[in-house]
Amino acid sequence: MESGDLIGILEQLERDKGIDKKILIEAVEAAVASAAKKLWTVDKEEEIRAVLDATTGTITAYVGNEEIRSSEFGRIAAQTAKQVIIQKIREAEKDVVFTEYCARVGEIISGGVYRFEKGNIIIDLGKTEAYIPKKEQSPKEEFRQGDRIRAYVLDVKKENRGPQVVLSRAHPNFVKRLFELEVPEIYEGIVEIKSISRNVGERTKISVYSKDEKVDCVGACVGMRGSRVKNIVTELHGEKIDIVRYSSDIKEYVQAALSPAEISQIQLDFEDKKANIIVADDQLSLAIGKRGQNVRLASKLVGWELNLFSMDQWNQMQEEGEDAAEVMAPIEKNGVKEEIEEITIADLPGVGKKMIDQLQEAAFDTLDKIADATPEELMKVKGLGKTKAEKLISEAKTLLEQCE
Repeated sequence: MESGDLIGILEQLERDKGIDKKILIEAVEAAVASAAKKLWTVDKEEEIRAVLDATTGTITAYVGNEEIRSSEFGRIAAQTAKQVIIQKIREAEKDVVFTEYCARVGEIISGGVYRFEKGNIIIDLGKTEAYIPKKEQSPKEEFRQGDRIRAYVLDVKKENRGPQVVLSRAHPNFVKRLFELEVPEIYEGIVEIKSISRNVGERTKISVYSKDEKVDCVGACVGMRGSRVKNIVTELHGEKIDIVRYSSDIKEYVQAALSPAEISQIQLDFEDKKANIIVADDQLSLAIGKRGQNVRLASKLVGWELNLFSMDQWNQMQEEGEDAAEVMAPIEKNGVKEEIEEITIADLPGVGKKMIDQLQEAAFDTLDKIADATPEELMKVKGLGKTKAEKLISEAKTLLEQCE
């Protein structure tokens, strides 16, 4: 590399990659000085420094004020400068990718499934790779190498090996962005998404509101013959979606959120945001939903604590003078207790805190995930052999069946 060429290359880097030429010169000088130390031995008190002439491109090495002259130095200096330039180009390209994807956090992007690594799905985005951690995947979805996939940009981390783009298909905002892409009225701001609650892979409730009384917010989201919501359900591999009409009247909002169950009575505590909801006996199972799913999602959607009671239980409480605010689930129906609170992996027999932490760290944080796992997948968790893994899967399935 000729001296004049070096300055030209540095100036071009400044124009094309946006790297300040002064920073490039300092990097070249530091690298050349470091390389020069390997050529010559100097006293501990002395320091080798390199100086790059910004006009001519000539690199000179000094010990104190004395110039070092060597036939080897010219070749070493040129080689070192070349390595620094290559390194700076790579760093600049990484910075460009990092900046680009930082600006896209909160958006949906697409790429190709490249490989699978420790439960993560590695996605080829063209300019860089991204990954979907196991905890950000839906347990009901399966992908193969080469599949096209869409996901929500959750985070971008700056690491030595380059920017790490973290994606999600489990985040509630993934569903929100899908509706924005599918429903023009949402994208245009006519229909507003007020709230989303999601049980990944199973069901999502989304509440919507129309700023234009001529536009039906639910109808806009459903689409002609259900075409719009069907496209989203297909993207989510069959996850059910309830579209709820938002209302500033909390009674109407709760009724819509608990749909398809019908409410007989409702008592509201505005101060603590709690509601006692009474339903007919034949509506109780519908209101609670499978493993408490319907009432949990409804509660999260409206932002209130919803306590469900059957009409028989409510009447009995009134007769006995019990305080409804202190009576919580379980609810007795035909002599069987129906827990509103979700059963967790802590309810598995023989599973201690240490094992719970290890299971959660490996993304087996729900009974569904354990029940759907293979013994081989569970055996990757520290301390789990084949027999114990098979037993855990069996016990998880049993607990889930008891909840249905």
